[in-house]
Amino acid sequence: MTTLAIIGGSGAYDLFGADILRQPVETKEILTPFGAAQTIRKYSAEGLSFYFLSRHGDDGYKVSAPFVNYRANIWALKELGVERIISWSGPGIINPSFDVGSYAVPNDIIDQTRNRANTFFTKGGLGFIRMSNPFCGDLRHALIYSLASLGLKTFDEAVYVCAEGPRLETPAEIRLFHSYGADIVGMTLAPEAFLARELEMCYAPVCYLVNFAEGIAPREYRRGELFEGMQTNEEKTAVEIAARRLPEVAINAFKAIADVSRTCECKDAMLRYRKKGVISDDFRAWINP
Repeated sequence: MTTLAIIGGSGAYDLFGADILRQPVETKEILTPFGAAQTIRKYSAEGLSFYFLSRHGDDGYKVSAPFVNYRANIWALKELGVERIISWSGPGIINPSFDVGSYAVPNDIIDQTRNRANTFFTKGGLGFIRMSNPFCGDLRHALIYSLASLGLKTFDEAVYVCAEGPRLETPAEIRLFHSYGADIVGMTLAPEAFLARELEMCYAPVCYLVNFAEGIAPREYRRGELFEGMQTNEEKTAVEIAARRLPEVAINAFKAIADVSRTCECKDAMLRYRKKGVISDDFRAWINP
């Protein structure tokens, strides 16, 4: 059985602790070469064991997307032997055929971030790896199966554009992203997905769709509300319902794939360098070969 992990987005710890599992099996604080990772907890449920990390912290939205220590989080999961990661996030909608409160399983990504540490390989000339499939195909299929088996409305393909944040995007930026072919816009999947691939870990996201991006649907500006009024009351309720299903979606996907051997390209991302003798099998040595 492969070692599994979930990276949760905004409010993830409260959602997981309150609705799914009361007590973790163990809790780990891991210091990496890139600083301290977020607290990692191990859970057991429905015959599975898996790790869980709350991307933005355990107490509300303490660390906004541009300032998450993505390298420390991914490195810490690798230290624990994790091979497959399901990530969840709540992006906005660019493609008007998508619905608020539904789900998407992205198959591609456009990185529009500017100031993030986006690679482990700042030394040694490593990391020149192909990104034809930036998300693990096998893990994506498990998520699509999970969502379908639960009867949840899902868009099986979507192009996710990752903005820098923490501010939301302007209408002109959304028009630009639309011209790129993006369907949804968020702030968290880059560089997370790329870092996981650098360490040969399978990574796939599931997104619950929280609002229409600026200019896609008319929304009155409302002071002092979440996103200043970019959600209607009906949409807010639909999003809350969708978010509560995320742990179930992830666990269901893990049940489908936990005993399946990894045959995807993710596990061999750095094989070329190993074959040349540039790196060993010890990933810890890769950052300073």
